[in-house]
Amino acid sequence: MDLSPSPAAHAYSGVVVSGPGKILLAQAALREPVAGEVRVRLEGCGVCASNLTPWSGPEWMTFPTEPGGLGHEGWGRIDAVGPGVTRFAVGDRVAALSYHAYSSHDFAPQENVVPLPAALDGQPFPGEPLGCAMNIFQRSDIRPGQTVAIVGIGFLGALLTQLAAKAGARVIGVSRRPESLEVARRMGAAETIAMDDHWRIIEEVRTLTDGRFCERVIEAVGMQWPLDLAGELAAERGRLIVAGYHQDGPRQVNMQMWNWKGLDVINAHERDPAVYVQGIRDAVEAIAEGRLDPSSLYTHRYPMDQLDQALNDTRDRPGNFIKALVLAP
Repeated sequence: MDLSPSPAAHAYSGVVVSGPGKILLAQAALREPVAGEVRVRLEGCGVCASNLTPWSGPEWMTFPTEPGGLGHEGWGRIDAVGPGVTRFAVGDRVAALSYHAYSSHDFAPQENVVPLPAALDGQPFPGEPLGCAMNIFQRSDIRPGQTVAIVGIGFLGALLTQLAAKAGARVIGVSRRPESLEVARRMGAAETIAMDDHWRIIEEVRTLTDGRFCERVIEAVGMQWPLDLAGELAAERGRLIVAGYHQDGPRQVNMQMWNWKGLDVINAHERDPAVYVQGIRDAVEAIAEGRLDPSSLYTHRYPMDQLDQALNDTRDRPGNFIKALVLAP
């Protein structure tokens, strides 16, 4: 891969993942947007836990990545528009569903771009995970008076805790780290339970719910045990929502129990870009109106050339870690 621009070309900076756990900051020629496309001068990009598997260097991963590759949570200002773009102008501040956002610039078709109102000026806005939370919440069908268990209080689980509590549900937050349980309480959880002993957790939830368990359970970890636990915490005829990103191998489920309870099981992952973008629009509205406040969850910020440390901290979750942002050069 030739990453050296010609001397006369405009250049942009992008992080290349050169091997397992290794990065370099490269310069590449900055092209003009094509028809229907905008170019965004990025302010930053959120770091997604889904990056951790390719970061570890599995057999299927190909190195080096393209500059900016793996980054998909970017926001910034449009600095060029392609022919036929009618929805946006240079200078508009936006969040974009794009895929090379660990860089100074990225490109997206205009239909994958969401305007950010002046009320959000100065605030980070990693649109993709915020939109993901809104879409999961919508598919969870949480109603006032329900008891909702959220298994795993990372960035996504914390957002869903806040959304569910503000919708009038009683939220039980279940997570491994004491720091995460404190976040759950701050986001509105009525009760919190340390995720340390399978049967103790089940009995504690049984007691808290007078034996009824939870009308809604959201699994937001992406591992086998939390998925097992989530099924146990769901009430008969309850809804189990799989929000965790299960990408490290097959899963087994207790289908006998799921059948017996008559559970509705929702895989809350979306793949249609239009649905993602609608979720981002919903997140913009919710944050602008004060129904969602993610600001305290952006716990760690790094310059772009320290993406390796940001990814390692996303994996290791030191101290009060919830969400990392990398800031564009």
